[in-house]
Amino acid sequence: MANFNDIIGQDKVKKHLLEGIKTNNISHAYIINGETGSGRKLLASALTKTLLCENKTELGDACGHCKSCLQVESNNHPDVRFIVHEKASIGVDDIRDQLINDITIKPYSSNHKVYIIPDADQMTEQAQNALLKTIEEPPEYAVILLITDNAKNLLQTVQSRCVLLNTKPLDTEIITEYLIKNLQMEPEQAKIAAGFCQGNVGKAIDFASSEDFHEMKEDTLRLLKRIDEMELPDIMAFIKELSRHKGKITEYLDLMLLWYRDVLMFKVTKDANILLYREEYKAISQQAASRNYEDIENIIKAIDKAKIRLDANVNFDTAIELLILTIKE
Repeated sequence: MANFNDIIGQDKVKKHLLEGIKTNNISHAYIINGETGSGRKLLASALTKTLLCENKTELGDACGHCKSCLQVESNNHPDVRFIVHEKASIGVDDIRDQLINDITIKPYSSNHKVYIIPDADQMTEQAQNALLKTIEEPPEYAVILLITDNAKNLLQTVQSRCVLLNTKPLDTEIITEYLIKNLQMEPEQAKIAAGFCQGNVGKAIDFASSEDFHEMKEDTLRLLKRIDEMELPDIMAFIKELSRHKGKITEYLDLMLLWYRDVLMFKVTKDANILLYREEYKAISQQAASRNYEDIENIIKAIDKAKIRLDANVNFDTAIELLILTIKE
């Protein structure tokens, strides 16, 4: 499990939690909310580890060396409980068996007992209502961490009795620097991955180290560099090829979006140094010269519209064909 100083960004949340730990002013329940990859689980693990640490640092972080820290890191601490579920949702029996019936038992070796509920927004209404009484009157040693990607799916009564901590997107410069320093990525590749992930460092790490990401980028560039010359048979062949990767279509569309944002930025600034696809300067400058501002903005809107259509289960081939035809117009 992570320490607070291992977490990139999220300084406001980290400061709030560390101050609470140092002043012994920890809430009985937190909702840690944000998209997957934004650092929610790292924050939950850092808080858990630090609460149970036997020898905290001067800054209030976990030492990482004591028996408790080692037990937490090996997922073998007797005072940490992860709520697991086998079905698509977290049912009332899951909450009763793993949390409510257990929480009255005092900590085995620490001053706190921590319950972590991943995907807490997947709790059924009955499960949330069962949890509510425990959140209202918890034992003084208990800390309950609800990890969500959509806190609004929780009952208002549950939300009102927890401290809500929202993770924030990180600046692309911070993510780029991390990828270069820690994953030894080439600067140009790191910039594309950082721009692609839209502030989500977990997503950037996954794709930066994935061969799929490199292939997706190359496929996308091959299309976009020659799209103005493509005839209908070429378009249909590309759609057929793309249909083999339906599960990653959002990532392809995000890469297209980055390309046309580069085209727009170059048209505005004529500065190649600010481009994410800097090595494609020639093709980007040509497209910027051949399209007016309205054309480029319409393409960006069309990419967003394609995402909406696909989310609404519009026919895949139709949605992509409409997008490509809009780009060619």
